[in-house]
Amino acid sequence: MSVWFQNFFKRNGIGLSLFLLIAVFVWVVLMIVLPQLLMLDFSFRFNWHHMNPSKMGGPDDVYTLTHYKFLVYGSPNNPDPFNIVDVTVFFRTILAAIFVTMFDLALCYPIAYYLAQVAKGARARFLVVALIVPFWVNEILRAFAFRILFGEEGSLNSLLLAIGLLDEPVDFIRENVALYAGLGYVYVLLMIFPIYNAVESLDRNQIEAARDLGASWFRIHRRIVMPFAKPGITSGCTMVFMLTAGALALPQIIGGPSSLWFTQIIYQWFNTGSNWPRGSAYAIVLLISCVVLLLFLMRLFKVRIGEIGR
Repeated sequence: MSVWFQNFFKRNGIGLSLFLLIAVFVWVVLMIVLPQLLMLDFSFRFNWHHMNPSKMGGPDDVYTLTHYKFLVYGSPNNPDPFNIVDVTVFFRTILAAIFVTMFDLALCYPIAYYLAQVAKGARARFLVVALIVPFWVNEILRAFAFRILFGEEGSLNSLLLAIGLLDEPVDFIRENVALYAGLGYVYVLLMIFPIYNAVESLDRNQIEAARDLGASWFRIHRRIVMPFAKPGITSGCTMVFMLTAGALALPQIIGGPSSLWFTQIIYQWFNTGSNWPRGSAYAIVLLISCVVLLLFLMRLFKVRIGEIGR
């Protein structure tokens, strides 16, 4: 480690090295680790939100698993064997995040490959600008635009009715089509550019050689391109999955009546219920579940954590 620091200071100079180390420390420790530790501490407090500040840290301020038990079993008066609503919403959120991630991967992989290996010059620059410009619009405004587009009297229904594909309007918001489309659209750049960066460095001669040997396009991508792009695919899937599972604004704006998101329950406990310990417990469960699932999938597909940052 000392050798690494010596090389780091020698390569960047004392001033820049100290600035980078302090910046990383502030970002990682103060902005990420410390808030999560505080939230973890809150999640084990039973009546912290009702406790007199003078009694905090005293004998009445005890640690408990009450809030975690509430997530699983509900209130003591709950007639069901477990907390059906919260548990159902939790698993539905995780499954929806997986679906959106797979949808974005299927949509963005061909686009990223085309940008990296096919499009050249002005065409490539135009496509990149065309992908980026829509994201200059605020996320909330884009969410309301999706609500207008997918509404029962929206532009999509008008188009489908005009060309005769529908006999009567469909409420795409109630059917959650708008929500999944919106979530998939919001995070496409986080999927495209990591894959693009990985595929761009692939030697095209490998693709040409495989084609000359008679390999099909499917075989070329399965045996050459996708293994080479695995770090980019992993990075994109990780970001899209985590952000989708933790989304709040889009489910609030374009989610249907039956599409309650787990983050909305967390928000209700923090904001409406003023129960920070319970909201913290729910948030910690979501965080740990997402991380464990991602680590399991990375192990299943033989992806190392170090490959994500390449």
